Amino acid sequence: MSDAIFNVKLDNLAVNTIKFLAVDGIEKANSGHPGLPMGAADYSFVLWTKFLRYNPKDPKWPNRDRFILSAGHGSMLLYSLLHLAGFDMPHEELMKFRQWGSATPGHPEFELERGIETTTGPLGQGLGNAVGMAMAQKRMAAIFNKPGCDVLNHWIYVICGDGDMMEGISHEACSLAGHLGLGNITLIYDDNHICIEGDTCLSYSDEVQSRFESYGWDVQKIDGHDRIAAKNAIAAAKAETSKPSIIIARTHIANGAPNKHDTASAHGEPLGEAEVKATKELAGWPVDKPFFVPDEVRELFSTCANDKLGEYEAWQAMFKKYCEEFPELAKLWNQMMSKEVPADLDDKLIAALDCVKPTATRASSGMAIQEISKLIPAFWGGSADLSPSNKTDVKGGGSFSRENPLGKNIHFGVREHGMGALLNGMAVYGGVIPYGGTFLVFCDYMRPAIRMASIMEQQVIYVFTHDSIFVGEDGPTHEPIEQIASLRMIPHCRVMRPADTAETAVAWAAALDYKKGPTVLALTRQNLAPVNDDPSKATQLRRGAYIVRDTVQIDVMFIATGSEVGLALGAAEILAAKGIKARVVSMPCVELFEEQDKAYRDSVIPPSVKKRVVVEAGISFGWCKYTGDEGIMIGMDRFGASAPYNVLAEKFGFTAESVAAKTEEYLK
Repeated sequence: MSDAIFNVKLDNLAVNTIKFLAVDGIEKANSGHPGLPMGAADYSFVLWTKFLRYNPKDPKWPNRDRFILSAGHGSMLLYSLLHLAGFDMPHEELMKFRQWGSATPGHPEFELERGIETTTGPLGQGLGNAVGMAMAQKRMAAIFNKPGCDVLNHWIYVICGDGDMMEGISHEACSLAGHLGLGNITLIYDDNHICIEGDTCLSYSDEVQSRFESYGWDVQKIDGHDRIAAKNAIAAAKAETSKPSIIIARTHIANGAPNKHDTASAHGEPLGEAEVKATKELAGWPVDKPFFVPDEVRELFSTCANDKLGEYEAWQAMFKKYCEEFPELAKLWNQMMSKEVPADLDDKLIAALDCVKPTATRASSGMAIQEISKLIPAFWGGSADLSPSNKTDVKGGGSFSRENPLGKNIHFGVREHGMGALLNGMAVYGGVIPYGGTFLVFCDYMRPAIRMASIMEQQVIYVFTHDSIFVGEDGPTHEPIEQIASLRMIPHCRVMRPADTAETAVAWAAALDYKKGPTVLALTRQNLAPVNDDPSKATQLRRGAYIVRDTVQIDVMFIATGSEVGLALGAAEILAAKGIKARVVSMPCVELFEEQDKAYRDSVIPPSVKKRVVVEAGISFGWCKYTGDEGIMIGMDRFGASAPYNVLAEKFGFTAESVAAKTEEYLK
């Protein structure tokens, strides 16, 4: 690629178009971040016109390059580029930046139809997503690529800023990317030295080059406003396929603004009418034409799109031939890309698991994972260095590594937040139903990523074990109390706390069917006896709650989850001997129960039954909806303690005898 491809006059015009579309959108909204789009316009123009592979008419093309703006506050940069490149981002949407119902929200929101690969804004999340995408591509390419038929050979490009680099998640994700040798990702670090409070030297003096070299990345440094340097650096990064690449692009925030250049105010405030006028005059840009796109620039981007079309058409022809030559792989491709799940998965998993023997639900989950891995080719995941404890490993599946991209077990290391963001990247990439495991208490480390999966409505499965005070000797630091309640508060996130092996099997099946958000599986360390005589009754878990013990006359109703269902059944037996009749309801998933019609909900929890006891070894927050004004909660509104779990059960009142006694006292 020679430097002769650059037409300086035309390219200057295009770069200024990108800048001023962003500036005008932000000025019209009187809200936004103009500094990054203005500073990043030069190298972004080079990337999009000289390298990025896309087809705006087919934005879901599997072999497109992925572009992720991790510095999502600079969203008008992305919207301007999408508009110019011919995606479904019309002029009027740029003019509705940050307004109700627009396609141009304040931070990019996942919408493949418009070319937006993932939701970004919380800094570091997009970078983590990109690493997850790179991992997914490595696996998919290892499965499907054949000599002469590269089904997947695209690149993942990321722009991040100083804030992304400061966030701890960037260390987690980039460390793992280097360890795995992900040579299919290029990170452009917009090194503009400015944060909201002022110069980054106030809080940040990392030697980024040394940091990334220590991770095992290829590192280059350029002047981010030198387009020839940007072109050469991106080309060199693409040539380095054995390790991930970072291009440290020294830029100036609000580049070209006479008074806001290199100022903190340009980070998150509109330039202001006077500064916009002065900046346009300095650039020789029409002051009286907001959202102006010169015809030459439209033609330039149209020509770029047409030039890329040949590569797209060649891929389509290759893939058609590939499907004819490799019909079994073509079938597998369709299965994985559609994230196909067997219709009778409940029955298959219940039949495969020992639903009679008392078993910890973490172990039941581990058995389910072995079967799921055989049945669902898109299923892929691992653990944050806890697989011996949370039983997430696929036996005989091998470890995913630079040497073995077909490995079925991902070792995320002690990197929960990074793991969460990587899982999101795998989910949006396509062809993968990702799962990741850790202890429930450590979900706090990855909450921002869980929230992002929920916002994007992405199918991610979290295997969170050691789900209560019954962790025991490890003490209150490892005993989750408030975590389940807080996870239940997240829209689109389903929390499932199964009561035994059969419920665990169905919980997994339901999670694999749920495509509109993440699922939390909260699983026990301690063994649990079956709560139903017939394991098939556990299929009622799909309705969120169901009756596991009933009586014609109901003196009191227990509503319990997970390990406390067996506890409630024991208490009901004790009360029955005293003539007190109790219904016991297992409620493994509040969210699913709330989705049922009123008739079903009332049949399980009749409004006429006011005497209710909720039993869950967690905080009482949120349960008042089910206790009503007259019911009570037997829970944990304090932190736990270090002792054998049976001692904790006795001390904190989680024995059948204690629950029965408290219920008797309540009924007096």
